[in-house]
Amino acid sequence: MGDGVLSQDEINALLSGGIPDAAPADDSSGGGGGELTSQEIDTIGEVANISMGSAATSLFALVNIKVEISTPVVTETNWDDLSSQYTDNCVVVRIGYTKGIDGSNVLVLKENDVKVITDLMMGGDGTNTDAEISELHLSAISEAMNQMMGASATSISSMLNKMVDISPPNATLTDMTSISPGEIDAFLEGNFVRIAFKMEIGDLVNSEMMQLYPISLAKEMCAAVLSNMEGDAQSTVDDGGGGAPEPAPAPAPAPPPEAAPQAAAAPPPAAPQMDPNMMQGQPMMAPPYMYAPGPQINVQPAQFTPFGPGFAAQFAQENIDLILDVPLEVTVELGRTNKTIQDILDFAPGTIIELNKIAGEPIDVLVNGKYVAKGEVVVIEESFGVRITEIIKE
Repeated sequence: MGDGVLSQDEINALLSGGIPDAAPADDSSGGGGGELTSQEIDTIGEVANISMGSAATSLFALVNIKVEISTPVVTETNWDDLSSQYTDNCVVVRIGYTKGIDGSNVLVLKENDVKVITDLMMGGDGTNTDAEISELHLSAISEAMNQMMGASATSISSMLNKMVDISPPNATLTDMTSISPGEIDAFLEGNFVRIAFKMEIGDLVNSEMMQLYPISLAKEMCAAVLSNMEGDAQSTVDDGGGGAPEPAPAPAPAPPPEAAPQAAAAPPPAAPQMDPNMMQGQPMMAPPYMYAPGPQINVQPAQFTPFGPGFAAQFAQENIDLILDVPLEVTVELGRTNKTIQDILDFAPGTIIELNKIAGEPIDVLVNGKYVAKGEVVVIEESFGVRITEIIKE
């Protein structure tokens, strides 16, 4: 338009009240080749925003602390540009789609964030982050990502209008600067879509999480979302340009049931006759309820044979003899304590567990789990025994 002459495309756009279609943006700063249009980038950002909102709710249920995942930033990039942003090891989680869409995606989380999440999942306060990443951490974060991405897949299913399912996540501790991207997933060897989220978990985490998509998968999801939107718009037009749908015709009233033959119906009880002169100026009232008395029933108080003074003792003695040989489980309890899951996992030969009993204090004797006596530990030849020192009476 530098020579003052409008092109045909510009003329058409002005007549329609719009602007000419822009060419796909070349995101050279992100390392991509501009394979996605601006509309596709906006669409994939909206899909990621909705799906990660569901994922944040799932993560909150696991860690029991408020989780916030901000609006995503979508760019095209490649592995060289992505890996240059990480100087420390990261945990890379790969999730494949097994139904609905074809492809996979990769989540990149910082090592400290994984330690905080897994510590919260195991009952800690999120501050136990000194230990190195172990198989326990990777297993826990895989389960967290399974819950999060399962909720995300459910949201994507509703947007794409088809069932979407995922494979179990696979988490690995990765040095981003030295690993070959093909070892994580083949699509990382070329250009791909990077979706950056700001993740906050209470006051413990204020970090960034990355989600990586192959460009082919991003285009497939965008096409499905736009197709559903066009289908909904077409349905609105078919219904009359967005107006309210015409009300369905009211069903015809059902014909009155035919009168049954008089011989088959029992005659109703005759209503009491009332003097018409008495009804002048009186409100209408329903006829009184007619009660027909039934047959007389003989009701008498129950009679019981009185027990003699020695009956109860004799009865108890005869019945206790029947169960004297029933075995009962006798448990001697030295003491108790409470441990967290992390403490139990740290058990090893030589670990000392402190109990709630003081040295020399009587031990508890339980019969079928019921506290019945106190005692002290003795040694009988080569076996331990218990000498009863006190019987507990309730």
